[in-house]
Amino acid sequence: MASQQAVSTPDLSALSLSQTFSPAVFTYLKLIASHKHPLPASQLQELQTFISTANHDTLSQSPSHEPPQSPPHKPETHTTDPRFSLKDLLEYMTSPEGDAMMPIVETDLSYPISNYFINSSHNTYLTGNQLYSESSTDAYTNVLLRGCRCIEIDVWDGDEKASSVDSEEKGEEKKHRFWPHFPRSLSPRRGKPSSEKDHTVAQSSSGAETLSLPTPWQSASTAARAEPRVLHGYTLTKEVSFREVCVAVREAAFINSELPVIVSLEVHAGKEQQEIMVEIIEQTWKGMLVGPPADECEQLPSPGELRRKILIKVKYVAPEKVNKKAAMKAARPSMGRRKSSLSSSSDSDNQGSVDAKKTKKSSIIESLSALGVYTRSYHFKDLSAPESTVPCHVFSLSEKKFMDVHESHGPTLFSHNRNYLMRAFPAGTRVTSSNLDPAVFWRKGVQIVALNWQKFDAGVMLNEGMFAGSGGWVLKPRGYRGQSRGQHSGVSDESQADAIAHQTLSLSIEFLAGQDLPLPIGDHKPASFSPYVKCELHVEKPEERSGAIIEGGGRSTNGEYKCQTKTIRGTGPDFGGERVNFLDVPGVAAELSFVRFKIQDDEIGKDDLAAWACIRLDRLKEGYRFVRLLDANGDVSQGMLLVRISKSLL
Repeated sequence: MASQQAVSTPDLSALSLSQTFSPAVFTYLKLIASHKHPLPASQLQELQTFISTANHDTLSQSPSHEPPQSPPHKPETHTTDPRFSLKDLLEYMTSPEGDAMMPIVETDLSYPISNYFINSSHNTYLTGNQLYSESSTDAYTNVLLRGCRCIEIDVWDGDEKASSVDSEEKGEEKKHRFWPHFPRSLSPRRGKPSSEKDHTVAQSSSGAETLSLPTPWQSASTAARAEPRVLHGYTLTKEVSFREVCVAVREAAFINSELPVIVSLEVHAGKEQQEIMVEIIEQTWKGMLVGPPADECEQLPSPGELRRKILIKVKYVAPEKVNKKAAMKAARPSMGRRKSSLSSSSDSDNQGSVDAKKTKKSSIIESLSALGVYTRSYHFKDLSAPESTVPCHVFSLSEKKFMDVHESHGPTLFSHNRNYLMRAFPAGTRVTSSNLDPAVFWRKGVQIVALNWQKFDAGVMLNEGMFAGSGGWVLKPRGYRGQSRGQHSGVSDESQADAIAHQTLSLSIEFLAGQDLPLPIGDHKPASFSPYVKCELHVEKPEERSGAIIEGGGRSTNGEYKCQTKTIRGTGPDFGGERVNFLDVPGVAAELSFVRFKIQDDEIGKDDLAAWACIRLDRLKEGYRFVRLLDANGDVSQGMLLVRISKSLL
């Protein structure tokens, strides 16, 4: 009876497991189990180990069996009978072992933070485009729960009486940049966050009064005062409270990851509102902020040392210099001619007023600047500037500026990023919230590549491929890492081409069947769904290593190599083993290359995206595997593709 039960139980289990698969997928799994589609040798050994481990776990949990006499691991010489049951295969394929993406190796968190790629967001508060979408605290919650570890907050005055010359002048530049993209029916009606008239009233006419910081603006009730707000300045985007954003960050920051969060502050607020910012930050993030080091920052800490901590990235102003600079400007005699519109004032008064504006333009109050401990933002001049070797500095470059530096100082740029933090962000003209190609910037060693998470384009898909399962911090390849702690000695001439091995890739992917494929957004008719799979390979271009002009300028585009399957109707298609090949692809660095799968609906006109997956090449497993799919909104779905993968790197 015992032997009969042992025979019948697997059959019942296999029947139960079979019901989780579509007919097309289950047909191929039966062919694999019957050895008509034999497993590759490496996967067969993996399956045998899985079976052995599963049997050992079953025995160890049963009191009626003696413990095994030998460890369950596979011996060096493989002598196990290669046969396996359908039940064994189904259990294996439904486990993480059957996934096409290899689990990420446990990250060594002991290196300085400049040695990691950091999952990052740009204009995090926006829910859509850059011109007239809503701002929301939910956007912060969403990205943090999805593994983002660097968020951005643009802060503006909450009251027109607390103005900032800095915000006005920067805003004028942004206004002229954005207005050409507005439809005529969407002319800006919001106006400036603070009017010039109110600013004139609030601003002191005496240059000497700029020597002291204002008294912090406090109230017995926070509801009785204006507080800073978060929005995309000089556009029609809606605002959200800075306090509410800070609360949302506190609540979501460490739910799915304990690794540190960097908050990148873009401050357009005046001094009074900056005081309120500091008050809100210290109240809301109490116990989460990084304290100052005992001595001047000489080396960066590791992410392991910063668990459950928030780092503030904010413009750095040296405390001992800010007041001295203001005093010198206030005392400087007038050298310029008086404009006719200012004929009622003396030359001295005119110069004092101008100097006060100049002082305020670069003014971040000391208490706010001091919150930037290991992530001090410095204005980028060039890579030979003195601040380029300050251990805790961060340079932020737009994609266009970054490409200019790449073309003029490519090796120096790469060497800088081995030891020091750099942030790259999308151009301001990307009004639809499209993205740059993050892989181009990662391959230059940029740690913080900020992306518009509002749009699931190629950039965000590649970002998912880099950081999936990582907790938001990925250790750079060995050749991309900096020197040991305390040994920073400036930049060297080591190039991107020398830092990592480049190999020749041959990749073959055989598409067998799909299951539970999601429909495109807004589509509710599975019968009319006609999916095909577009497969793209994203690899390094030779121009990236040489410092030459990169075609496309780092814009997010289709992969350098691409193929697609034929169209099959339905959400559970049988692709019949159609194969796509990428053969003899030169100059491939597996840790910084990606394979992207897109399920698209074959329609007249534009083919809508239904689902996708992106896998880093070094994490792409060979053999018969399931590619797990995200839907067009980037959410986990039940959809998957059964494929057979062959990969060679020589």
